Amino acid sequence: MKLFEKRIGLALGGGGARGLSHIGVLKVFEKEGIPIDVIAGTSIGAVVGGAYACGVSPEELEKKVLTYVESAEFQSSVFKAMADIYGGKQESLAQKIEIFLKNQFYIIQMLFKPGILSKDIFQSMIDYFIPDMLIQDTRIRFRAVATDLITGEEIVYSEGPIREAVMASSAVPGAIEPVKKGERLLSDGGIISMVPVNVVKKEGANVIIAVAVDRSIPTYEELMTVKDIINRASDITSAKLEEYELMGADIVIRPFVKNMHWADFSQTTDLVREGEKTALAMLSRIQTMRSSFRTWIDSIKTLGARRQYQD
Repeated sequence: MKLFEKRIGLALGGGGARGLSHIGVLKVFEKEGIPIDVIAGTSIGAVVGGAYACGVSPEELEKKVLTYVESAEFQSSVFKAMADIYGGKQESLAQKIEIFLKNQFYIIQMLFKPGILSKDIFQSMIDYFIPDMLIQDTRIRFRAVATDLITGEEIVYSEGPIREAVMASSAVPGAIEPVKKGERLLSDGGIISMVPVNVVKKEGANVIIAVAVDRSIPTYEELMTVKDIINRASDITSAKLEEYELMGADIVIRPFVKNMHWADFSQTTDLVREGEKTALAMLSRIQTMRSSFRTWIDSIKTLGARRQYQD
C-alpha cells in the first residue's frame, strides 16, 4: 500500500428504508467528483454501499428500488405489511381491522420462528440489488458489518461473496432470520455499530465522512406501558452508542428522515432527494477538508524531498 493511498472513507449507517437517502448522497459525490476510496456499511448502508462499490451507479440503484417497491413481490411482502402496521395512517375501520389481524399473526410467528421473514426470501431481494461477486473484487474497497449473536462480537466482512456479507449485515433482529456461518449466528450490524466509522478508520481512511439515517428521539414522549419504556430505553442506548462512534468522523451527514419506520419504503424518491439536499449543504465543508488534506500531503512531500536533497 502506498503512503496516503486512501484519502476519503465513507461510513453508511443502518436505518432500513431511511437509508435510501444514501443514494442521494452518492449522487452528489459522483456529480461533484468526490472520490471514495473505501466504504463500510451497516444494514441498508451495506446494501447501498455494496451495490455502489460493485459499480452500480446511484441512478441505476434508485431505479431498481422504485421498480422493486412497485413489484407484486414487494407489495405482498412482510416489509410492506410491517410498514402498514407500524408506519402507515389508516383511513377506515376495515383497514384498522385488517392491520390488527396482521399484527396478531406476526406476533404469533415471533413465538415460534427466529425471524418473520425467512432468509431465502430476503436473499432473493439482496441478489436483486447486489451483483454476484467477491468483496475483494469490488471497484471500491468495501466492508460490511454484522453482529455475532453468540459472542456479541463485531464481524467485519473483508472477503468472500458480497451477497453473503450484505445479507448478514442486513438481518434485522426479529424481522429476518439470522445467518448461520460456522459457529457464528450473524445478525444486523446496527446492533453493535449503527454507523461503522471505526471500520473505515481501521482501513486507513484519512478523511472520514459518515452518513447517519437514524430516527430522531424526541425529548418528551408519553411512557404509558412497559413496551413504551423498553423501546425508549433501547432508543437511548442506541443513540448514545452512535453518538460516541460518530465522534471519530470528520464530517457527519444527517438527512432529515423524520420518524419513518425502517420498513416504510413508500417514500423512496423523497428520501433520495433528501440525501442529495443534505449532501449539497455539506459540500463546501467536504471540499475544504479535501483541499486542506492535499495541502498537508504536498507539504510533507516537499519536506521529504528537501531532506533527501540535503542527505
